[in-house]
Amino acid sequence: MLLFAIVLGMAALVASLSRPVDERRSDSGQKQPANTGPPTAAPTPGPDLPEALSFQASEYETMTLRAGDAATVEVSVEESGSVDIPGMGLTATAGPDTPARFDVLASRPGRYQLLFTPAGGNPSEPAGRLVVTSAG
Repeated sequence: MLLFAIVLGMAALVASLSRPVDERRSDSGQKQPANTGPPTAAPTPGPDLPEALSFQASEYETMTLRAGDAATVEVSVEESGSVDIPGMGLTATAGPDTPARFDVLASRPGRYQLLFTPAGGNPSEPAGRLVVTSAG
């Protein structure tokens, strides 16, 4: 019986100490607002996102980018293989559901060919062209 009374007393003590935050009162008797999460700071603007350039390898498109600008280049293909931008030294794999993706920072003007090589080992074929123009 004594053990049962001790357990009930401890449960009552724990329950009284663990009341919800919005029921706790400050020293002045005022209700404290409920704290629903960590304090948040005012949002700060993020960096400008790079331009997105999406190519369809089967359509041989030409897109332009200014020198000094960053861009994400995506090349969609109809079969698995790899996409190269030889003039920039970049290679990425691609599939019908997963385009090749390159994060580029065009540092100098020029014309950069995009080449697609199917996984079967067939010769590379042109997939598009990225033209980088002068920054001025």
